[in-house]
Amino acid sequence: MADTALMTIPGLSDPVPAVRDITPREDGRIDLIGLSAARIRELFAEAGLDDRQAKLRAKQVFHWLYHRGVTDFEAMTDIAKPMRPWLSERFVIGRPEIVEAQHSTDGTRKWLLRTADGHDYEMVFIPDETRGTLCVSSQVGCTLNCTFCHTGTMKLVRNLTPGEIVGQVMLARDALGEWPKGSMASMADAIDEDDEAGHYTADGRLLTNIVMMGMGEPLYNFDHVRDALVLVMDGDGLSLSKRRITLSTSGVVPMMERCGQEIGVNLAVSLHGVRKDVRDELVPLNKKYGIEDLLQACADYPGASNARRITFEYVMIHGKNDSDDDARELVRLLKAYNLPAKVNLIPFNPWPGSGYECSAPDRIRAFSEIVFQGGISAPVRTPRGRDIDAACGQLKTAAEKKSRAQRDREAAAAAEPA
Repeated sequence: MADTALMTIPGLSDPVPAVRDITPREDGRIDLIGLSAARIRELFAEAGLDDRQAKLRAKQVFHWLYHRGVTDFEAMTDIAKPMRPWLSERFVIGRPEIVEAQHSTDGTRKWLLRTADGHDYEMVFIPDETRGTLCVSSQVGCTLNCTFCHTGTMKLVRNLTPGEIVGQVMLARDALGEWPKGSMASMADAIDEDDEAGHYTADGRLLTNIVMMGMGEPLYNFDHVRDALVLVMDGDGLSLSKRRITLSTSGVVPMMERCGQEIGVNLAVSLHGVRKDVRDELVPLNKKYGIEDLLQACADYPGASNARRITFEYVMIHGKNDSDDDARELVRLLKAYNLPAKVNLIPFNPWPGSGYECSAPDRIRAFSEIVFQGGISAPVRTPRGRDIDAACGQLKTAAEKKSRAQRDREAAAAAEPA
């Protein structure tokens, strides 16, 4: 069933899908992925363990889930054998269902995933020479209707739960072989020698960075995104530094300060236009929270500094937002608010029916040079994963877009004799 219950977030006039930390399962068991150690302890106590046992078992299970990546209670070797069936009867260690996995010619990987209640969403892994970035979705669908974005043509189905968000990270580490192998003693191979606490770190691993830039608006699913990222950053679990995590918003101004205070990750803002009429078209949320309010919220973002610049994403669309005047106005605005900023110039990634064209390469270079001359870094992002529709703005898994696997099954069924 879809998550149709609604709640109101302070500062937002529109209700959003309600918060839930546990997705109901038909077999009655509870999926522990996405739950904190404290929440797991509560559930163990409710299931009948005394306080001492609940605390001990929660600590052990949390370690195995998030530090070692196990998916079977039988693999938890420091838990007594009679206890493991007790856990299996009541709980489960989930992963998103993989509907389809695709590999781009440039090394980018995209997974089409499915929730337990039958909704599809996507995640993308982008490998580079010095880092590996996982693009994580926060919602099934999107409410923002950004006209240049394929995902924006989808209707919002529901928020992803903390488990479904963290599950994307877990699944990526499964696929990349990123978990410590072998016995407890071999864990030293995956521990930073300078980390006196002995915490597993992402240093030297393939998956080094996370961007909340997949399907959905993260700040319209704030509680779930926050709880998921707290688990990702937990030093006793996945232990990814907040400096390696970036949350992208289209400008949900009332939630931006809370994001800085309660999550503290890097902020990216989908700007895409410097004139009201243009941004109103490209990012309709601008009609509610205008450019000036958005930039002031960026200036007030907790933790923003020259060492932790705010990234402004700017998709380059021919004849729409790519003139020299647009570039000069961009510089003026960022300087007017004294923002520690970096601008990522993104060549528009076409999709059928978009009605837009990508700016010419020389136009993008000219735009970039003007911003650089204004004292603001403005690199041009190299499109990745275009051949598998994994590039920025191309993610879409609405019901009308069938997966390749589904199409193949239907074609095979049609070819069978009656």
